[in-house]
Amino acid sequence: MKSFLAAALAASLFAGPALAQVPVVQAPAGTVQGTGQGDIRIFKGIPFAQPPVGAMRWKPPVELPAWEGVRNAASFGPACVQPHARAAGIYTNPPERMSEDCLTLNIWAPKNAAKLPVFVWIHGGALVGGYSHERMYDGARMAQRGGAIVVSINYRLGILGYLAHPELSRESAEGISGNYGLLDQIAALRWVQRNIAAFGGDPGNVTIAGESAGALSVMYLLASPQARGLFHKAIAQSAYMITTPELKQGRFGLPAAEASGTLAMAALGAPDLAGLRAMDAEKLTDMAAAKGFGPWAAIDGKTLTRQLVETWDRGEQAKVPVLAGFNSGEIRSLRVLLPPAPANASAYEELIRARYGDLADHFLRLYPSSNVGESMLATTRDALYGWTSERLAIGQTAIGQPGYLYLFDHGYPAADDNGLHAFHASEIPYVFGTASDTPPYWPKMPATANDRQLSTAMMDYWTSFARTGTPVAKGQPAWPAYGKASNYMAFGRVPKPGKDLFPGMFALHEAAVCRRRAAGDQPWNWNTGVISPVLKKAANCR
Repeated sequence: MKSFLAAALAASLFAGPALAQVPVVQAPAGTVQGTGQGDIRIFKGIPFAQPPVGAMRWKPPVELPAWEGVRNAASFGPACVQPHARAAGIYTNPPERMSEDCLTLNIWAPKNAAKLPVFVWIHGGALVGGYSHERMYDGARMAQRGGAIVVSINYRLGILGYLAHPELSRESAEGISGNYGLLDQIAALRWVQRNIAAFGGDPGNVTIAGESAGALSVMYLLASPQARGLFHKAIAQSAYMITTPELKQGRFGLPAAEASGTLAMAALGAPDLAGLRAMDAEKLTDMAAAKGFGPWAAIDGKTLTRQLVETWDRGEQAKVPVLAGFNSGEIRSLRVLLPPAPANASAYEELIRARYGDLADHFLRLYPSSNVGESMLATTRDALYGWTSERLAIGQTAIGQPGYLYLFDHGYPAADDNGLHAFHASEIPYVFGTASDTPPYWPKMPATANDRQLSTAMMDYWTSFARTGTPVAKGQPAWPAYGKASNYMAFGRVPKPGKDLFPGMFALHEAAVCRRRAAGDQPWNWNTGVISPVLKKAANCR
């Protein structure tokens, strides 16, 4: 077998023009043979860690020994195990295959690449679903136009990726558990550091990027001491800096992560950890989702040391440039996050005044009772995504790093006609240039010259940021850092810079979170607006 593989490698390297198109890379991890697509070399399904199966279920990822021979990298690996879709929706896009043996990554690299910037994409999906090779994340166009190496990664999801439990903590030499999906992301970044130079990438110029739960992951990586030095810039699209459970104790109205894991084990009918490990992965995942298990990271003192808001307040996040933003219609496609609407405008105002007290006038100026439906959409959008994005820009500015803020406010007929103007994740195909590769229930994107130009501009801004830390697009306006002027870039029909996005928005939600933190028993997430807890005045809070 070894002699056959060696012969195949030699043939691909030294044969005539027809076979010379098959790209082969000799990396420290082993030799891989990919495929060609014009001027782009593509390597799919490369493993970056040992399979987390059997006794390795709920263990930190383990480095994979270098393989011998030539590994075929012509096909994507399976998605990580995730719940089977129970209903069709805008984001429904089930993978063809899924498996626990899923820790793979994909690489798109221009021919003859040398020391190019590296763009590592972390998919979204609420830490429950999604996968690295969704067609919308195809990196070929970005790699070609942006002159970058594009990498997309899988990581463990759901209960397989984020279960914490006292038994698991006792197994650990560090006495901790959970965060396996986050540790997978860190393992992938370590693999990139060791191997990406062989593909023409610069391990000293790596940008991590993600959307939604991928952007939450970006924030966790910015906060994690274990990820330091593995990347040099970060992009967070629609991130949400919500409360994170602590491993050992309940805090801010959330139970301890270990306590949640104990309840999950009981609900799944497993007598012990061995029983859980013996369960079929797909059955386990479906049952856990049906029982309401929420996959969250855990503050364990090692991987994550404190709440994200506390990390940023202390200036302890990674000192790298950050580009962050959100979409004007985030909640139009996420109405599950909305509370029931009050009966009328008077009831709305009454609820807001009861919950926000001295902040109520400020709240009602931003989210008036004249249009309760639109105000509720904007409230949840800003409490989750708007406040977070601006906080990221402010936080990097405070530690002497550039922060770039954006608002995506572009719509098109198929989306706008269905009440989905600038919906959650709708910027992704513009960033990747994949308008024709969206999921089946996605509002069909137009192929107009304006939409192509907007996509080109966004791709240029994103890849130039990955290259230099400054977003620049040919023929487009300069994008100034947030700085003291609160600068931002709006992506509507065309890119347009502005100052002071949604005046008063950040101050209101920062005050609300400050008061919840002071109370000590209130989480901050989508429990905002008419379902907010009562926000009592607190020292050091507005």
